[in-house]
Amino acid sequence: MKISYNWLKQYIDIDKDPLTLSEILTNIGLEVEGMEEWVSVEGGLEGIVIGQVLECSQHPNADKLSLTKVDIGTGIPLSIVCGAPNVAAGQKVAVATIGTKLSFGDNELIIKKSKIRGELSEGMICAEDEMGIGSSHDGIMVLGEAAQIGTPASEYFTVEKDTVFEIGLTPNRIDGGSHYGVARDLAAYFNQENKCSAIKPDISGFKPDNNSLHIPVSVENTRDCPRYTGITISNLKVDTSPQWLQNRLRAIGLSPINNVVDITNYVLHEMGQPLHAFDADRIKGGRVIVKNLAEKTKFTTLDEVERELSANDLMICDADGGMCIGGVFGGISSGVSWTTKNIFLESAYFNPVSIRKTARRHDLNTDASFRFERGADPNITTWSLVRAALMIKEIAGGEISSDIVDEYPFKIENQLVNVSYANITRLTGKEIDKAQIKSILESLDIKVTKEDKSGIIVEVPAYRVDVNREADVIEEILRIYGYNNIEVTEHVNSTLSYTEKPDRERLINTISDMLSGFGFMEIMSNSLTRADLYTNNPDFNEKELVLLANPLSSDLNAMRQTLLYGGLSALERNINRQNNNLRFYEFGTCYFLKDPLKKDVFSYSEKLSLDLFVSGDQVRESWNTKASPSDFFFLKASVDMVLEKLGINIDLLAEEECGLAYFSEGLNYLLGKRIISSFGRISRKLLKQFDLKQDIFYASIDWDFAVEQLKSKKQGFTELPKFPSVRRDLALLLDSGIKFNSLRDLAFKTEKDILRKVALFDVYEDESLGENKKSYALSFILRDDKRTLTDKMIDRVMSRLAKEYEKEFGAIVR
Repeated sequence: MKISYNWLKQYIDIDKDPLTLSEILTNIGLEVEGMEEWVSVEGGLEGIVIGQVLECSQHPNADKLSLTKVDIGTGIPLSIVCGAPNVAAGQKVAVATIGTKLSFGDNELIIKKSKIRGELSEGMICAEDEMGIGSSHDGIMVLGEAAQIGTPASEYFTVEKDTVFEIGLTPNRIDGGSHYGVARDLAAYFNQENKCSAIKPDISGFKPDNNSLHIPVSVENTRDCPRYTGITISNLKVDTSPQWLQNRLRAIGLSPINNVVDITNYVLHEMGQPLHAFDADRIKGGRVIVKNLAEKTKFTTLDEVERELSANDLMICDADGGMCIGGVFGGISSGVSWTTKNIFLESAYFNPVSIRKTARRHDLNTDASFRFERGADPNITTWSLVRAALMIKEIAGGEISSDIVDEYPFKIENQLVNVSYANITRLTGKEIDKAQIKSILESLDIKVTKEDKSGIIVEVPAYRVDVNREADVIEEILRIYGYNNIEVTEHVNSTLSYTEKPDRERLINTISDMLSGFGFMEIMSNSLTRADLYTNNPDFNEKELVLLANPLSSDLNAMRQTLLYGGLSALERNINRQNNNLRFYEFGTCYFLKDPLKKDVFSYSEKLSLDLFVSGDQVRESWNTKASPSDFFFLKASVDMVLEKLGINIDLLAEEECGLAYFSEGLNYLLGKRIISSFGRISRKLLKQFDLKQDIFYASIDWDFAVEQLKSKKQGFTELPKFPSVRRDLALLLDSGIKFNSLRDLAFKTEKDILRKVALFDVYEDESLGENKKSYALSFILRDDKRTLTDKMIDRVMSRLAKEYEKEFGAIVR
């Protein structure tokens, strides 16, 4: 949310500079996330001064250029070459002096002292568009005789400078979602030192001019629209807004549209009350009806998008149908246009839940829905309506042509809350003076209705939707009193905390450090994702998908079941910016719906996963090395490295082909019958979905399962072997369907005493070996920890292994 410093000063007398004020705002709960300087004209007309053309003559070397002498008040006239056809002696003009930076359109120009066709030029006489104050480029801008020579152009054209605060408004603090709301909080803060209050604009002069355009209102759905007010204004002129109003809106990032719409936006950001103006002549039947329309009714909104309504969407209608999605977005056929003469102005209070659901359903996020879905002020609708009507009458002319229509059948009452002085002291950690407590609350519009020795009863205004309990009231006292004013006690209490074994956080940090040292970069992706990634996807169980009840958008309407898609998005973003050699890892939680067949029973499970992503070159090209692309085996080595660091023996893991569709080729590691890791090359189909054109290798490690293995693992120490190891190799001719895992398992089953390791170091396939045959070269590491091995013992073991391979697999020893 953007707040203008100049605009804020209309409601409260501020003697603090913007930087100091930003610190105060943050301290009272309106965190300032950033500040920026804003000027009404780009560049602020810096370096441009008012001058007078003393002489004007034809350039000797160019037919379309003129030589001028211009007085800018320094006592020494400037020589300026000018190409404008309308330049003449005696004119008052705007002059860009040497060093001035001009930005106009896509052009940028720094004025320098130069020679143009052989004649000296010491500046530039400016046109409107060159200064950014208009669009005309027919010639230089000729100023009135009242312009004073030497006056900065920023003063002559009244360039406004402002500081704009970017406030990170939390969802519960919508009361601070306007300039007056911020001013009200500041007034409460300053009131502790000096009497201070936020002052609303005066609307006491309001009075209808006539009752010639009465438009009745009926509210059929009072649950979703508890209050609806309206008024008509006739014979107005829709035009561009005055400069001051345009400046206010532009400063906070809004584009002016026309005077009527700009005023509704102004009051919205002034008081936090959304308004909507209808062209009264387009209201069929001369009547406004607030109701719901039938399911799947077609309705075209202001953005020219035809939407299909839900029966739960609240609509503002006329006799023919919908004019506006209530509290969310206007319709294309009823809005104010340049030909509008009469308007019906709406100011209402809508049910926050209804607005939130409608806005999410249609993926609309407007300034109005932002406020209504968080809870507007039901008691400020008429005030804001009158404020806007008076402004429209003043700026756009016209007459207020009806009394205020106010449909408010069931008044929303303020809430009463009991607050104990003892609890204030207990929760704040300090005994605050009772008079100061009451002063703070009164300055926040929270009235003290009753008091005794033990505490007070306060009446909380309806717009403070976040203040419902005693603790909330105490929080209001504390944030205005100042968290920094609570002293830190000299006595500090602490308790010992128990850390479960294994320490999961420490394990994550250990693996993170290792992967980072190995060239991987950690990423963090959003836990919210698109549901359509998981629907009709054979790799995931759609019934276990956790859907959000009130999603922020259609792209964030479900909880992820894998880290894959977030990682691919990160890869896509980097590769599209020519960062092609990538190694990513992410620790993240995946979410699943348990017992999906049980209706109305929702229980959820979470699984922590460690995912690795590899793409591009493993070794980058250099003068002494060739580029080496990353491959499946590099990824596999990375997975092995992680599991071995966790103390899991890779040799004890079974391997099987991975059947997941998002892999073009993949492998599963199994510990027992459960998959501990799946890894492989991402399929071309999925890569195309993310617009990725280079190979991506991906691994997913079931972190929770891997950590479980450490619980039963005992740490021990074995002394270093005293006797040497011996290596023997064996070449086997085998059927092509036999896998290395089977050979390794049989070897350890055959020799349990001195066999330490089995490895595959060569694979050879050729027609000369025979149909469906291959040659495996295996290495065997043998060691006896009690004595030195003899050739006889080694030969006996190798002979037994060869016989077992012949017996079990029909192998032929080569």
